[in-house]
Amino acid sequence: ECPLCLLPQPPEAFPTLASCTHRSCWACLEQYLRLAVSESRVPVSCPHCPATLQPADVRRLLPEPALCDKYEEFLLRRLLVADPGTRWCPAPDCSYAVLAHGCAECPRLTCGREGCGTEFCYHCRQPWHPDGPCAPVPPAPSLTTPTAQPAQLEELAHAEAEDIKVCPRCSAFIMKINDGSCNRMNCTVCGCLFCWLCLREISDVHFLSPSGCTFWGKRPWSRTRRILWQLGMVLGAPMVISLAAGVAVPVIAIGIPIYMGRKVLAGGPGSRRSSLSGCQQCLSVTSSVLLSLFVSPIITAVTVGVGVPLMLTYVYGTVVLSLCR
Repeated sequence: ECPLCLLPQPPEAFPTLASCTHRSCWACLEQYLRLAVSESRVPVSCPHCPATLQPADVRRLLPEPALCDKYEEFLLRRLLVADPGTRWCPAPDCSYAVLAHGCAECPRLTCGREGCGTEFCYHCRQPWHPDGPCAPVPPAPSLTTPTAQPAQLEELAHAEAEDIKVCPRCSAFIMKINDGSCNRMNCTVCGCLFCWLCLREISDVHFLSPSGCTFWGKRPWSRTRRILWQLGMVLGAPMVISLAAGVAVPVIAIGIPIYMGRKVLAGGPGSRRSSLSGCQQCLSVTSSVLLSLFVSPIITAVTVGVGVPLMLTYVYGTVVLSLCR
């Protein structure tokens, strides 16, 4: 039975994949790949796990040559977009990429596509301007400007519910629906992980740093609110850390033996414990509790000994440094 369409299929209808051991029927995989490539979700992952499908499997499963060509083009574009030295030709109807490594001192680039030959600037990525400095790129027209016509009222209402920004790495347009979802964004074109509020490439600890960006919310904290929060962390860190350690120590030291005792005692029917006598069960529970009493102080010491210095280092290192800036 195919796990996607839930229909019984003969064994030969389930192709093998080089990336993982999951199996789905040909028809479901073809439809899945057709939708993924049409929506430029490349590279394509397995429909059952995050493993990336191999290009050979994608070519074998996609029946249309046009989709195979589009898949390979998307793969190539994603590789080029991730390269900081790639520059795209600004000419209309030209998507030619120029690999411009080491061109900062001589910024004049020429498109190599046959019949194009457009000259453009390495720095601002605009048509070549030999007589002047790089001009800033004009912002895209907004529906919220005073020049908006009455006929655009419907678009205005739509724009309030949705927002469009540009990926900080590849400049692809990304839309985020105003539904309260998190501000950790992942560009599907180049794979860049960035913050929706500050539009900077981030790591997983960005929202824990004193940047003012919150995991949820529509805008970063104001400077005053951020400074007050940082001052509160610096002044209240000893009390909060002591309180957290004072609560964690008894919870870990007492909670682990209780949990292990209940876990061993709750051996359900059909398990190996159901065949033990009452004396054996009592001995098993007692031994597990005693072992937990021996192990729990070690776990408590490691947790407090590692967690408290890390929290103090963060508060009086990262937060204080940010506050000084």
